[in-house]
Amino acid sequence: MSGTAMTRAGFLRLAGGALAGALLPGPLAAQRAGGAAASGYDFWFTRLRYNSGDWDVDQRMPANLLTSLVDYTTLRVDPKEHVVALSDPAMLAAPFCYLAGHKAVEFSDAEARNFERYVRNGGFVFVDDCNHDIDGLFAKSFEAQMARIFGAEALKKLPKDHPVYTSFFKFDGPPATSFELNGWGDDLIHDYLKGITINGRLGLLYSNKDYGCEWDYDWRNKRFLAVDNTRFGVNIVMYALTN
Repeated sequence: MSGTAMTRAGFLRLAGGALAGALLPGPLAAQRAGGAAASGYDFWFTRLRYNSGDWDVDQRMPANLLTSLVDYTTLRVDPKEHVVALSDPAMLAAPFCYLAGHKAVEFSDAEARNFERYVRNGGFVFVDDCNHDIDGLFAKSFEAQMARIFGAEALKKLPKDHPVYTSFFKFDGPPATSFELNGWGDDLIHDYLKGITINGRLGLLYSNKDYGCEWDYDWRNKRFLAVDNTRFGVNIVMYALTN
């Protein structure tokens, strides 16, 4: 498992210079060449900042997920969260991107262009609806953006035997969150995730389950969990790096 992930991460490092030169202007290309990949990391967490809505949510989640990657895998993990504007071509060089929020999403032309280019050309974005509500502002507006960019039928429910559920730990489908179980949001337990698949590869994983909030807690409280709830986050990252 980890050997395959390293191969993917190694490819990203080797491709970094060519990708930067092809996609980024001079100063950004230099920044990319001296960035996380060049520092010897296999994985770094990139949060996408977008102009509409509220992108800066679940601020403790990245640190908890990064800690789990260190605990469970042999990946060389950058301990810092990287925040990159969706409109900035620098995001095209990230191995994994995270986008979340509560409010309405309306991408600018530059944001939509980068999002499409990234997903179609091998990138992976995990998008999480913090409202855990299929009828909420974030859900409706984000799904409308995906239909505009990729087509009305592009975003589809994932089957429960999708490889993302077995990429590291074994799950029978998407694990529930305490927010769903407490009946907040739309009062539904979402037994599915959605995604956009490009040429047989999942480029976008979309959740109405609010995993970001589920994993957003003081790290000292993790010892009180009967089962580490960030394990599915490890699956998402490992899938992103190996496919």
